[in-house]
Amino acid sequence: MAHEVRHGVELKQPANAFSRTPEQAFWHTFKSPVQIPSPSNHAVTHISQPILSTAASISASDSFVVTSGARVQLFSHRTRKLLKTITRFDDTAHSGEIRYDGRVLVAGDDTGTIQVFDTNSRAILKTWKEHKQPVWATKWHPKDPTTLLSGSDDTTVRLWDLPSTSSTSILRGHTDYVRSASFLPSQTTPLLLSGSYDRTTRLWDPRTPNNAVMTFEHSSAVECVLPLPNAQHVLASAENRIAVLDIVAAKPLHLITNHQKTITSLSLASHSTRLVSGALDGHMKVFETTGWNVVSGSKYPSPILSLAVIGSGPNHDDKHIAVGMQAGMLSIRTRLSGPEKAKERERQKEMDALLAGKIAQHDSAKAAKKRKAGWEIRLKGREYKGEGADIIIDGNERKKNKKPKKWEKELHAGRYRESLDTLMADGKFDDRTVLALLTTLRHRSALRAALEGRDEVTLQPILKWLVRNIINTPYVPICVEVGMHIMELYGRYLGQSNELDSHVEKLRTRVKEEVEKSQAAIATMGMLELLTPREQSGFG
Repeated sequence: MAHEVRHGVELKQPANAFSRTPEQAFWHTFKSPVQIPSPSNHAVTHISQPILSTAASISASDSFVVTSGARVQLFSHRTRKLLKTITRFDDTAHSGEIRYDGRVLVAGDDTGTIQVFDTNSRAILKTWKEHKQPVWATKWHPKDPTTLLSGSDDTTVRLWDLPSTSSTSILRGHTDYVRSASFLPSQTTPLLLSGSYDRTTRLWDPRTPNNAVMTFEHSSAVECVLPLPNAQHVLASAENRIAVLDIVAAKPLHLITNHQKTITSLSLASHSTRLVSGALDGHMKVFETTGWNVVSGSKYPSPILSLAVIGSGPNHDDKHIAVGMQAGMLSIRTRLSGPEKAKERERQKEMDALLAGKIAQHDSAKAAKKRKAGWEIRLKGREYKGEGADIIIDGNERKKNKKPKKWEKELHAGRYRESLDTLMADGKFDDRTVLALLTTLRHRSALRAALEGRDEVTLQPILKWLVRNIINTPYVPICVEVGMHIMELYGRYLGQSNELDSHVEKLRTRVKEEVEKSQAAIATMGMLELLTPREQSGFG
């Protein structure tokens, strides 16, 4: 006998069963991703932002640093645009770190060389070659602007003083590659932390360089170490685990095991109340720093090699999530706020209306919102010309807006190279107008783009302008920056073009003359300073 067929009872999920938590909602506000490929297709191995200085007199840097291949790039945390590129390395660069004032940058490379650069001119200020194997870690002291450290595959950690020609301290004790090192914050004595492939994390006091103050052993090689701001706890990643270590009690506190593959980078966020980690499994995970539980996460298309949460504004609030991948791609996600958030919300409403087939109603509602009640009254009288009036007062006509020139139209349209070419095309341009245009391009971070892709003919007017104005004091900063870009872009063509060689030689001669004049002026000033005290004592 067949059984009676009964309809199954429909099960209803509780309301908001799959809704996002407030923490997940916060991390999902990082949108509008920008994907920037590495120019040399090398992996992005390091991302860093200078530590926020506590000194009120020191302005914080507005850039963050990305290391990939044999180049270090500086990006603006306001616009996410590339500001400068430093390529003066003999081999693959590692661990580019900018000082908290934004004026100086340090990086190591595979030859064991450490170089310090001026971020404005990209000039090399210091070179050290004591390490005999690749330098993987460099770090500025958070308070002392002349002190920095380095960690190398030669198993040593070294302390450096910027004015010195050699290291001030060599810390020996590791037996394998040192791949991560850092200063401990809030310490009068510069205690150091290092992680090595010998499966240890060591705490150092430079006053006893041959013995570590404390050693923690791990089950595998240590890839990354990160001290917490309280100077009591430190984090160390080994394989797919993160160890929370207490350096006051000298014992491990917690072990985080949420990743499937090796963890390559750690970063603090939300004023050090959150920990963000990236791993070779392509996952980025966010942990709260009380119970070390996962509160959010996201997946990337390639193994993550570097990661940093970039802060911005006076309170250093989280602004960007920058992730460097093994495929040579840099991903920057930005948290929208204020007008940007309102625009994104409006775009989402428009997209929803388009998908629902109600775009006409959306457009009419939007137009009605713009045209508020009473607009006809506000426009009343616009066409009145004084008919029937006894006296008409002239001179109230509005002046017509000045018609923009062709180069200004190109600039407003974002065609920066065409704008510069149009201004210099006829050879009758005003030097001050060119200065204004180049300054505008620099503010838009578009100066390099305007100078790229040129040939011998289109490069000559710019070189002539440089030769003519390099001696004018107000023009010097922009002339130096334009000259540096030209040398970096077209230096390899020197010797192949007579015209290019001629203008470069003229520029070199003009700069040499100005340097000689400056040296003579300095010598004269020195002699006058020697004479001034004698004259004062004679009249006294």
